[in-house]
Amino acid sequence: MNNTFRTMMKVVALLVTCHLSLLTCNAQKFALIDMDYVFKNIPAYERANEQLSQVSKKWQAEVDALTTEAQTMYKNYQNEVVFLSAEQKKDRQDAIMQKEKSASDLKRKYFGPEGELFKKRTALMTPIQDEIYNAIKDVAEQRGYQLILDRASDTGIIFGSPKIDISDEVLRKLGYAI
Repeated sequence: MNNTFRTMMKVVALLVTCHLSLLTCNAQKFALIDMDYVFKNIPAYERANEQLSQVSKKWQAEVDALTTEAQTMYKNYQNEVVFLSAEQKKDRQDAIMQKEKSASDLKRKYFGPEGELFKKRTALMTPIQDEIYNAIKDVAEQRGYQLILDRASDTGIIFGSPKIDISDEVLRKLGYAI
């Protein structure tokens, strides 16, 4: 009888735990936001993207110019190699390799993981992203949301009711009337 009582108590405890967890799940509030939509409606973000695009094109042109120079030097070398002495061949090869290294170094400087483009993107975008995050946080706290998902990302959201989309509310909080 003692084992039966313990088993029954375990079942009751399990049922109470399940019931409380269901109540907790039902009490949570969720919302969706479309970050692409939010970003597209913030002029500062669009300006920053345009700035990044222009500086990226400028830097890529510099890298391309060095690469083209190296390719031209190599083609000229191939055409003249039969007329060059061993020392001249070595000098030309060294010059070509140096030009290729310069192009590679410049590319890394501008576009590498810690390159100038990364630094510029961070400097331009971080303040905008921080402002958006704070607005989202304020809306979440005011409306009691425990979780906000980005419908624009690949999170696997199959359906999201427009009623829980707070994108326009976040834009209003940021001062962009929609």
